[in-house]
Amino acid sequence: MRSARFGTALLLSLLAALPSPASAASVFVASQEAGQLARIDTGTDSVTATLDVRAGPAGVAADAQGRLYLSHPDHGAITIVEGGTSRVLKRLPYAGQAFGIAVEPQGRYLYLGDWKAARVVRLSTETGAVEGGVAVGKDPANLVLDRAGRLWVADRESHQVSVIDTARMERIATIPVGEAPFALGLSPAQDRLYVANVRSNDLSVIDTAALKRIATVPVGKMPYGVATSVDGLRVLVTNQHAGTVSVVDAASLAVTGTVKVGRYPEGIVVSGTRAYVANWFSEDVSVIDLSTLSETGRIKVGEGPRNLGLSQGGEAVR
Repeated sequence: MRSARFGTALLLSLLAALPSPASAASVFVASQEAGQLARIDTGTDSVTATLDVRAGPAGVAADAQGRLYLSHPDHGAITIVEGGTSRVLKRLPYAGQAFGIAVEPQGRYLYLGDWKAARVVRLSTETGAVEGGVAVGKDPANLVLDRAGRLWVADRESHQVSVIDTARMERIATIPVGEAPFALGLSPAQDRLYVANVRSNDLSVIDTAALKRIATVPVGKMPYGVATSVDGLRVLVTNQHAGTVSVVDAASLAVTGTVKVGRYPEGIVVSGTRAYVANWFSEDVSVIDLSTLSETGRIKVGEGPRNLGLSQGGEAVR
């Protein structure tokens, strides 16, 4: 099965391919078709390194030590990379279709959304053994792990978000959202979860304490990626078919701006006062100045850029 069928926008995926100075932030791009990670230096907005990670990287996560975890849903594998040395540590087999991925901070366990099995599993990163599992909705897509140990899962074809207590590996809530939820983004305070709904062309806003949807915001056509500004005042949503990014005011939940980017924008991350957007069909990354809400440049990367991650000095930004 071709990976593009899944859609993408696994917001909050983090990569670090080579060592970097402690003060320098880097954006990392996972190009699914090229099987490549590219590092973008945010000081120069240029690619400074690339790494071959084999075919079809889809989901990406990073632990607090800077180790990287990549899912390969069409190849039955998880790749673990040591970010500081740009070295592949191991490749774990997984007998399923692991797509969305999250990792606990110390890197002992991975959480995988099995697209075909409608299930989230916990894997030991040491042995690759499955050490627990939870049934969720159809086609689990993006996963986000919060600081309280709750795992949020976008159940794309069930039109809901599942909430899992990872200490007990139990689903504790299901929250109805729009049609075909895919991308998830937590606010910096983690009091809100923003959910991009691909087929209803809107953004669901969830109160993470009350475990309920509190608002729905219309955005552009086929929203696939979500990120927030560093101060939490803005929510940025990539609109795949519109070729734009919607800018939502987090207080009023009104769309206050639209930025034109490349073709089929998907993943998005924010570094300081700039946002970086992976344009799948353009094979580049748009740079957006958040002070002017304008695209200031594009950076060429490998074929099929889908996911973006952010690191600071070789460690994951959380």
